[in-house]
Amino acid sequence: MEVDGGQHARDVAYDKGRDRWLIAQGFTVLRFWNNEIFDNIDGVMYRISDELTRSLENDRRPSPD
Repeated sequence: MEVDGGQHARDVAYDKGRDRWLIAQGFTVLRFWNNEIFDNIDGVMYRISDELTRSLENDRRPSPD
């Protein structure tokens, strides 16, 4: 999970490159703005939970081999 403040609006290219590298390493990147954490923590937690559930479901699927 990545929490972004105002400086990330200026660092879009850096963030995209970092996200690509993390994804290539097998990570899932979820980005949230600071105000989302402060104003909608339930929604943030729901999104994280939803992503974890999907990830676990994908891990349980049988291999196509």
